[in-house]
Amino acid sequence: MQNVFIIGSKGIPAAYGGFETFVDKLTEYHSGNSNIKYHIACKSGENGDFEYNNAHCFKISVPDIGSAQAVYYDLKALDYCCNYIREKKIEDPIVYVLTCRIGPWARKYAEKIHRLGGKLYLNPDGHEWKRAKWSPYIRKYWKISEKLMVKNADLVICDSKNIEKYISDAYSEYKPAVTYIAYGAEILKSDISDDDEELLEWYSKNGLTKGQYYLIVGRFVPENNYETMFREFMKSSSEKQLAVITDASGKFYNELKEKTHFDHDKRIKLCGTVYDQDLLKKIRENAYGYIHGHEVGGTNPSLLEALGSTNLNLLLDVGFNRECAENGALYWTKDKDSLSSLIEKADKMSAVEIHNYSVNAKKRIEDSYNWEYIAGKYEQLFMKI
Repeated sequence: MQNVFIIGSKGIPAAYGGFETFVDKLTEYHSGNSNIKYHIACKSGENGDFEYNNAHCFKISVPDIGSAQAVYYDLKALDYCCNYIREKKIEDPIVYVLTCRIGPWARKYAEKIHRLGGKLYLNPDGHEWKRAKWSPYIRKYWKISEKLMVKNADLVICDSKNIEKYISDAYSEYKPAVTYIAYGAEILKSDISDDDEELLEWYSKNGLTKGQYYLIVGRFVPENNYETMFREFMKSSSEKQLAVITDASGKFYNELKEKTHFDHDKRIKLCGTVYDQDLLKKIRENAYGYIHGHEVGGTNPSLLEALGSTNLNLLLDVGFNRECAENGALYWTKDKDSLSSLIEKADKMSAVEIHNYSVNAKKRIEDSYNWEYIAGKYEQLFMKI
């Protein structure tokens, strides 16, 4: 039996988050597989163990120490794994670390895992060091940490071909072993009907109507290009609404309002967050189109969800997004008038044209991103098939 320890997600069952969903689906689709035993770190306020999807889940108690929590959590989880492997005399374990938070300690733990007969695998996630939310000092730490983790990992697993190329090129001096396995998605219709009371109430509260709105879903941060999307939508002559599902607040919100005066455009609706996943799925399905401005990171879960549910997708033309959607989407750049003219073009598209884009997008998910396929690729990797 191959034992695989996964560190870096907040744990399962998944309540939110890309890595959490990944671990949940990975264990779900192979819960009956007797060849692999997953051991999953779970961030908690207490210690303890439990079983979920036939995985051994171990809780790591994390004190309230601010932004240092994540680093503390990963280090304590690694300590647990090493002790567990030693005590249970587990042979050839794989310790799979999600994201690059603990680079300064990577060599120490890689050597410890090697002494136990194991391997250290890494998923570097996206370009965390590019995120505007971090101070220059923190961004520098992320970059150094990434370098040290890639240097000391036995294998780097990237969920984007663009990230795979970046890791290979940026750290060629270390000759890293790198492979690609995508993030996953599902094409599942919402169980909510168009006359559902909760849906209609949400529409009424936000001044929206089925099929008459563009949709944006994502963290309210500069690198998701809200300024460009708001400016260009305001510039367009579209008679549709723009529904924005995000937690819009704080300094960035005030700066954006001052720069763009988006609050003066009655078509733009800030709808807050939607935690009911079935309701969110229905809102995606009923949108006229989805606008995606993410440019930092690898395969983006919200984009995959949109490709699997929304008929028409308008994506920022960067490698990560084009890699996912290929011929299943329309593309825009940050150049002046690019998105506004694309919105006006999309408004005039025929039902047949929109249907063709929808079919192509869903085929991308079915062929390359479905969770059963992704979980199978990981099984082959872990079992060295």
